[in-house]
Amino acid sequence: MPAIGYVARSEKGTFTGQLKTLSIWPEITLTPNARKASDVPPDYRVYSGDIEIDAGWNRRSETNEYVSLSLAAPEFGPRRLYANLTRTAGDERDDRFVILCNQAD
Repeated sequence: MPAIGYVARSEKGTFTGQLKTLSIWPEITLTPNARKASDVPPDYRVYSGDIEIDAGWNRRSETNEYVSLSLAAPEFGPRRLYANLTRTAGDERDDRFVILCNQAD
């Protein structure tokens, strides 16, 4: 899976960084969903500036925890961009994470 961005996690649990594709480089923020009342709503809201571009859900695999992202914006065309936010392999900083493109096809 190719890396399409990097973010840093703050002490408050918010992630900030940049999404990087061939045509766009927006600053993004993943904010914990304070209104989550059940397992169905997303764990994070994803913003570029003050525009919400979709959401993220906490997931767990056999080997690690990650955030499954769904991103939608006119720049992506009619389809959503799916990605996983996970720890950066080999990086010793606890606050650095990578966004990996999760190509559906």
